[in-house]
Amino acid sequence: MLPRRDIRQLGINLNHWYALVRSRDLSQTPLAVVLWGEAIALYRDETGQAHALEDRCPHRQVKLSHGAVVGTSLECAYHAWQFDPQGNCAAVPYLEPRQKLPTCKIRAYPVREQDGFVWVYPGDASLLVAQDDAPLPLPEWDHLNYIATVATIDCEAHFSFLIENLMDMHHGHLHRGFQAWSAAVLEHLEEERDRVAAHYTAQSYYRIDKIWSIAQLFFPALRQLHPEPLRVSYAYPNWTSSLGQDFKIYCLFAPTGPTHTRAYLIHFVSLEAFERLHKLPVKFRRFVKNSLFGAAQTMLDGLVREDVVMLEEEQTAYLKHPDRRSYELNRTVIAVQRLIATQAPQASSVPEA
Repeated sequence: MLPRRDIRQLGINLNHWYALVRSRDLSQTPLAVVLWGEAIALYRDETGQAHALEDRCPHRQVKLSHGAVVGTSLECAYHAWQFDPQGNCAAVPYLEPRQKLPTCKIRAYPVREQDGFVWVYPGDASLLVAQDDAPLPLPEWDHLNYIATVATIDCEAHFSFLIENLMDMHHGHLHRGFQAWSAAVLEHLEEERDRVAAHYTAQSYYRIDKIWSIAQLFFPALRQLHPEPLRVSYAYPNWTSSLGQDFKIYCLFAPTGPTHTRAYLIHFVSLEAFERLHKLPVKFRRFVKNSLFGAAQTMLDGLVREDVVMLEEEQTAYLKHPDRRSYELNRTVIAVQRLIATQAPQASSVPEA
């Protein structure tokens, strides 16, 4: 039995893949990102391959993300030293005839592009090879029968507050203005070593079963209340959910530090009910999918906006009175807190970014 720990003080387990940016946002202009205090420079080389390097030039310790891409290397903006995708110094423009390249090396991170996101593995690379680990799959991303919407969560709060929020479906009362769901009842809870899954029944305001029913995403007056199964799952470090047969949502976590969390919320609307649509040419179906991208943006952004207010208030209250006890009644949240605690022994403290 693990001793009780303050999860608001715990770090993340770095031995997982984390989605840091959307693929469409990464170009040959380097991006500076931070993952649990680690400053990382992301860039796409001239062949289109994505790379991640420690965001630090070992010459004068400035950020490499200020620089530019040269071939497959990243060039420092200060003195034009270049570093290859493995983190080795590849060029110094002012070497004298008898001088050799410095042997300095910076950290290179494993990178994968999958399902519209650039994933980085910040942990022990030897474990990655041994476990043959892979990022969380998003099979709906390229599937022609699903319409995607993406929102960014950016909040001044420990990541545990966000995952508790996502797993606790009793907070539908907060979002009643967007009529997403209400009256959730916890029916079943599954708790495993690295996963917690909760099965609720809830009242949903959406049903996508006729072609005109997609208009519910835009016109609240068309929505009709009906019961649906609502399932949520936290497979560390990311979250998935489904509401009936029509909606699937993922949350990809990338905490920047103990009091700041970034995450991507990806919402999918299913068109599986439209059998005639499936018989149409692939090019047309792809056109429909691409044209409807972001159809749920107003709703998704509204849900995020309301949640962030609550999360940041929780964080502020915790920082002011860390010894105050919170009275939790939902077994799902308690199980999530246990999961976070079991991952923490492998988690690192926050380095200086």
